[in-house]
Amino acid sequence: MKVEVVPPDPAWQEEFQKESQQLALAMGENIVAIHHIGSTAIPGIYAKPVIDFLIEVKSITKTDARNGAMAAIGYEAMGEFGLSGRRYFRKHRSPEIRTHNVHTYEVGSPEISRHLAFRDYMIAHPDVAQQYSELKRHLAKQYPGDIESYMDGKDEFVKSMEKKALIWQAMA
Repeated sequence: MKVEVVPPDPAWQEEFQKESQQLALAMGENIVAIHHIGSTAIPGIYAKPVIDFLIEVKSITKTDARNGAMAAIGYEAMGEFGLSGRRYFRKHRSPEIRTHNVHTYEVGSPEISRHLAFRDYMIAHPDVAQQYSELKRHLAKQYPGDIESYMDGKDEFVKSMEKKALIWQAMA
């Protein structure tokens, strides 16, 4: 898979808003909240042009009954996809170009706090967000055709910032 990191695009917010409406309809009454996460949610930084959604639901098992509705709006259901307690969906423009990721967790999951704390910390600390942006640009140049190495290269930074973000969030 090609690793593409592009300059920040204000259209990402618009796409999040537009797609959120479709997701809310597809997920139905089980939905509690839809959050924009990932790098496209952090103003002013480079990102892979893929919109990430975190959807909080009342019941994770009821999410499975919505796979057909999600397929109707272009999403492929991937089940837990390696993370217990999650339901993951992805949408592609073509086989090689993914456009959206949906991470669904039941209300109260620690994964929700982790994702939101990281996003909010980056927004509140633009200098740290720029370090992350530079790291991603460097890794994309170093591993243009190797998504696994790109992800591995970000891992230490992300985990370190998640720890700081959770402490920061708890202090706020």
